[in-house]
Amino acid sequence: MKKSLHLLFVLGILTLFVTGCSADKPAHIEIPIIETGVNTDSWALVPAGKFYKGEHNHETDINYDYEIMATDVTNAQYAQYLNEALQKSAVKVIDNKVMGYYPGDPFNGHKHEFEIEAGDWVYMPLDKPGGHILFDGDTFAVDKGFENHPVVMVTWFGAKGYCDFYGWRLPTENEWEKAARGTDTRPYSYGDEITIHDANYQLSNKELAKILGGTQLTTPVGFFNGKMYGDFQTNDAITPYGLYDMAGNVWQWTGDDYEDVHYRYMRGGSFMNYDNNLRVWARNNAGPEYCDINIGFRCVRNVEQNEENSSNEK
Repeated sequence: MKKSLHLLFVLGILTLFVTGCSADKPAHIEIPIIETGVNTDSWALVPAGKFYKGEHNHETDINYDYEIMATDVTNAQYAQYLNEALQKSAVKVIDNKVMGYYPGDPFNGHKHEFEIEAGDWVYMPLDKPGGHILFDGDTFAVDKGFENHPVVMVTWFGAKGYCDFYGWRLPTENEWEKAARGTDTRPYSYGDEITIHDANYQLSNKELAKILGGTQLTTPVGFFNGKMYGDFQTNDAITPYGLYDMAGNVWQWTGDDYEDVHYRYMRGGSFMNYDNNLRVWARNNAGPEYCDINIGFRCVRNVEQNEENSSNEK
């Protein structure tokens, strides 16, 4: 099977060919624990209706309500999932890689498509530096200080596996963009402009490294919530529907599988990008087995799923 993956940054024409998950990243480290006060288990309602899509504000409609996680999935949440999934044989660890089953994609033989066959695929490499989830042979745990940071080094398969396990799904690009932007034409998920006090991106790295023990990596989910951390004041960079980190920190996998390519798409930009890649319409893509230190995800669910779950809990 062809293993070369194509990673395209839409802003500027930058093409990077890699094999599997990215390597040569920082090894496991510990950093100060930072509490943001944001509930990582909360969801936000996105009501049915029209919104403006893309740089040119094309009016688009989503005719159903849905809910989306208020934050990215954290390392602690993903480690908990892996422990639960391991007990139920939904994942396995082979050669220091978390593996899980994927039923495959329809294959149409297009020029920019290679076949994704049914079988076990890598959810997360445990032998590549840059991730923060540990495995001692029985139990998954998290590097100290990274518990409430977004999970990274997770492939598209691993992101989908998490969502599927709990009966949820990855957002479509349309669902993600509406959740980020609301119903106006703002270029960023929280407004018209961006500063280092709004998001974790290339220009804020230097200031954030002072708080994160000298590292220039992810920030805890919901970090930009109006709080002061040391002498660094954040803005309350929240979206119209109450979401955090829809700009910067980590790229977020989306769920669309377009028939003419095998690539999966990401939204939101990351701590490695400049502000243009943090605009709501910016896209990035890679093969579904790709992972890196700046890629994470969040899930969506149908409103009736939440109502059914609440009813069952009564």
